[in-house]
Amino acid sequence: MNAIANSVANLRSNPKLYWVGVALIAISLLALPFVLAMVGTAWVRITNLAILFVLLSLGLNIVVGFAGLLDLGYIAFYAVGAYVYALLASPHFGLHLPWWMILPIGGFVACIFGILLGTPTLKLRGDYLAIVTLGFGEIIRIFLNNLSEPLNLTNGPKGLATIDPIRVFGHDLSSTTRIGDFAMQGPLKYYYLLLIILLVVIVINLRLQNSRIGRAWEAIREDELAARAMGINTTRMKLLAFAMGASFGGIAGGLFSSIQGFISPESFILNESVMVLAMVVLGGMGNIWGVILGAVLLSFVPEVLRYTAEPLQKMIFGKSIIDPEVIRMLLFGLAMVVMMLYRPAGILPSSVRRRELSRDE
Repeated sequence: MNAIANSVANLRSNPKLYWVGVALIAISLLALPFVLAMVGTAWVRITNLAILFVLLSLGLNIVVGFAGLLDLGYIAFYAVGAYVYALLASPHFGLHLPWWMILPIGGFVACIFGILLGTPTLKLRGDYLAIVTLGFGEIIRIFLNNLSEPLNLTNGPKGLATIDPIRVFGHDLSSTTRIGDFAMQGPLKYYYLLLIILLVVIVINLRLQNSRIGRAWEAIREDELAARAMGINTTRMKLLAFAMGASFGGIAGGLFSSIQGFISPESFILNESVMVLAMVVLGGMGNIWGVILGAVLLSFVPEVLRYTAEPLQKMIFGKSIIDPEVIRMLLFGLAMVVMMLYRPAGILPSSVRRRELSRDE
């Protein structure tokens, strides 16, 4: 991994090679859905969900990686954004607002919920903070599951269906567009929209990391008492971290709602929060590119196992002995144990965390 970091540094020192690399990556990303569509449209859908997990991981990285605040209920903000979109773009209340209005509203509402979570937990740290945030995530899920009476707000466990897809210039992104003999299906069009939003979020994260706010978060993560002594308003910075992280989760939830066309409380269980946190830890807390790598790996590897584990078992043993879901969880747990033993800072740790661990050793 150090060799990769050195290679990237060498590329940046050579502008021509750097921009050639950027151009190759851009071409690869633009061509990716067409290559995946040759295998099956399902893989394009999986890629879209992977991008949503990258958005969630980048949002959680602000809270956990930048500010050092352990959050086990992050999926609650994802749920808030998804339900805001569903309520404002479905027949449930008869509202059909345009997506470009609903996504910012969902991000703002999730931001308010982030502040509501952050305000009473400012003095908590470590395990205590994790327990409170875990409870917050479960409370949101339970509320969504039960707010069907006396006023039917969320339709309870039945969920909300027939959610409006995203329309750009009057064109439905979920429909199939034919260009000659080529049919461009909905998942391909959603891929490019998600890619644009992801690039915007990455730029925002990079700007935050290198700003005074990012350095303040880093100082709080390393030593909150010292940061307060240096004049940093730790209360405001913590609330800002919760709010910023929650807003990204809310936007991702709105996109998820529009893509799926149906949501229910079962989509926002604790396991999803744990998975997003694992993506941040595996990739490298505090490092944006590491977090993206962790999210992509943990999004695609389970799907690869789903398509290969059972056929391989039948080919070798003549029958399926272990359920692919069990194999996935076993490999997931093994990967996390190995990472904690040999690379506790993640696959691509931030330079600060790498120096800290080297000094401790």
